Amino acid sequence: MLDLVFSLDSIITAVGMVNQLWVMYTAIVVSVGIMLVAAKPISEFITRHPSFKILALCFLLIIGMSLVAEGLHVEIPKGYIYFAMAFAFLVNVIQIKTITKAGSK
Repeated sequence: MLDLVFSLDSIITAVGMVNQLWVMYTAIVVSVGIMLVAAKPISEFITRHPSFKILALCFLLIIGMSLVAEGLHVEIPKGYIYFAMAFAFLVNVIQIKTITKAGSK
């Protein structure tokens, strides 16, 4: 339930930047629908592959550090951040594929 509240809060904050109220309502309804449909499969996937939970926490740490740096007027190029995140994600996917193949032998 707490995840749902934080997810809705993020959606409302992001969508609240639009000028048309109908866009905000539509986005919230669509987002809640997607969350309801995707919650169980994502939960099962994370249960099978807990390394993605750690990866997500590391992504939050990277984003938090970037925001703190920007608050201190130190600009970190977004390309560096995106590349680091994409590389870490790719390494995690390769690791899971390797473990899955090794486990099936």
